[in-house]
Amino acid sequence: MYDYFLGGKNNLPVDRAAAEMVLKYVPEIPIGIRENREFLCRAVRFLAEQGVHQFLDIGAGLPTQHNVHQVAAEVVPEGRTVYVDNDPQVLVHARALLQDSPNVIVAAGDLRRPGEILRDPAVRAHLDFDRPIAVLLLAILHFIPDGDDPAGIVRTLRAAVAPGSFLALSHVVVDERPEAVAPVERIYQNASTPFVGRLSSEVEPFFTGLDLVEPGLVNLHEWRSDAQVIDPLLEKSKPYFLCGVGKVR
Repeated sequence: MYDYFLGGKNNLPVDRAAAEMVLKYVPEIPIGIRENREFLCRAVRFLAEQGVHQFLDIGAGLPTQHNVHQVAAEVVPEGRTVYVDNDPQVLVHARALLQDSPNVIVAAGDLRRPGEILRDPAVRAHLDFDRPIAVLLLAILHFIPDGDDPAGIVRTLRAAVAPGSFLALSHVVVDERPEAVAPVERIYQNASTPFVGRLSSEVEPFFTGLDLVEPGLVNLHEWRSDAQVIDPLLEKSKPYFLCGVGKVR
């Protein structure tokens, strides 16, 4: 569905049908997804400029243009990246595409079990946990139900990395479209992961214990962007897809 929203070709008829149903309730989703990719690029570039040379991207999905390791390499060519995903097809595809990238590895892992990711021998061998690491949780926590303790997952990851590390996070919020939550959640019940509609007040606590980098927790297009937003669906006063970067104390 994510690929279909982006106009890609790596999707099936069932994905397209479900995506079209979602678009009836939230027509701005493709805009948000494109903005999320642009936030990724700006955040990774910013983190590399802060001297972070290691990136742990959990829920990375299919490789596309302007991947984490490519953006980071523009600033720190020696940077190291770990992509983590729980989809076997994504893992096979990603490993084939990235086999000639020596500073990149692809690891199987599920964000709902962060301890397994952190103990993975390949991850530990590729990243130095005594040095700052940028943990990327982009457009993934809204697929983690409250029963799986998303706040606890974030705390576990935060506690595992060295001071001076960063967490970059983005999360759909439903402040302006609460009536769409129930039908969209029903559509995603048939997907591999459920969708969880949260308010911005429920996303803010994910940054507890971190020092938020300016401009704080804002809509995707408001985070350190010089681009002029012209789409009327992206109004600054309305939270729709929040993002932020926090530093580990």
